[in-house]
Amino acid sequence: MKLILKLIAGIVAGILLGFFAPDGIIRVLLTIKLLGGQLIGFTIPLIILFYITSGIASLPKNSGNLLGKTVALSYGSTVIAGSLAFIVASAFIAGIPSPDTTTAEAGAKLTSYISLEIPPMFGVMTALATAFLFGLGISVTNSTRLKEIADDGRSIIDLLLSKVIIPMLPFYISGIFAEMAAEGTVFTTLKTFGVVLALAVFMHWVWITIQYTVTGLAMGQSPFKLIKSMLPAYFTAVGTMSSAATIPVTLRQTKSNGVDESIANFTIPLCATIHLSGSTITLVTCSTAVMALSQHIALPSLLEMLPFIMMLGITMIAAPGAPGGGVMAALGLMASMLGFGEAELALMIALYMAQDSFGTACNITGDGAISLWVNKFAQKKQPETTSQVAES
Repeated sequence: MKLILKLIAGIVAGILLGFFAPDGIIRVLLTIKLLGGQLIGFTIPLIILFYITSGIASLPKNSGNLLGKTVALSYGSTVIAGSLAFIVASAFIAGIPSPDTTTAEAGAKLTSYISLEIPPMFGVMTALATAFLFGLGISVTNSTRLKEIADDGRSIIDLLLSKVIIPMLPFYISGIFAEMAAEGTVFTTLKTFGVVLALAVFMHWVWITIQYTVTGLAMGQSPFKLIKSMLPAYFTAVGTMSSAATIPVTLRQTKSNGVDESIANFTIPLCATIHLSGSTITLVTCSTAVMALSQHIALPSLLEMLPFIMMLGITMIAAPGAPGGGVMAALGLMASMLGFGEAELALMIALYMAQDSFGTACNITGDGAISLWVNKFAQKKQPETTSQVAES
């Protein structure tokens, strides 16, 4: 919550400085924005490489059928949630007017004091392909040495995120909004901010309702009772902004919905890592709004957006557990697949961080529904195993 307040303070300070500060002060902020943007761009492929490699290599071994079903249900939930979010957001946000850039075009555009480029070591798609190759390879060969390298690399990126990039974000965002204020496009952007954040939280609850309605009807239970049981986990996640920190409460409430203890103990910690449907809803909704605001990015159709959503579902499996980790992992996909530039990526960070707690709450509430389905599959399999033993 302190980070959210700092981001809000950064936005307000950036707007005020953009309107009233001398050009020299604004150029200082633009220099901070340039340096921050270059650091983020350099780090994105490393986040993808180390997090996804470590995440795939760390999936539980010898879990067989239940692991496959849990991963499939989590990925399917994420992709469907993202597709639904895009359909609603594209219809709702299409009418929002794009910012008027005539003022910015008429005057001289301010620039940073320095010009610096830090090119990444490799591209985003190269990082993804390498991560899958080594992640699956480590899982198959059980190579502890490569696993340790991936985990150590992830720890280093964790430190970079928590000690440098995340604390720098308020100043980075401040530079973005100072530039927009100086160019006269800030008010249209802020108006869209409020609409998008409200829409994202609304879509979270729509998805939670859909998940538990389908689950409840399939299992002969009351959807409202199932959702009511998960509310303590939802509100705990709103406060902690962390799926991992909410696991004890999620476990307790999932078991109260009738999930076997062994199934809950397996699925809830796993889904806390791989099932991020709420975060995906936020990312898709916000990216749709950013594209609608952009002057150079056309709003795609669902079929054009679907590859991004599917890749986003995979990337979310290994998103960093820190606040804002989901958007940091997704920045590379937005740049490479949606054509987002530095300004669009900065807006995505601000939008995502503003509602991160609600996205996390949607994630962990949905974990309870996934557990109910895995529990149902496990109960179906158990009688078959018993009858096979009896026949033998």
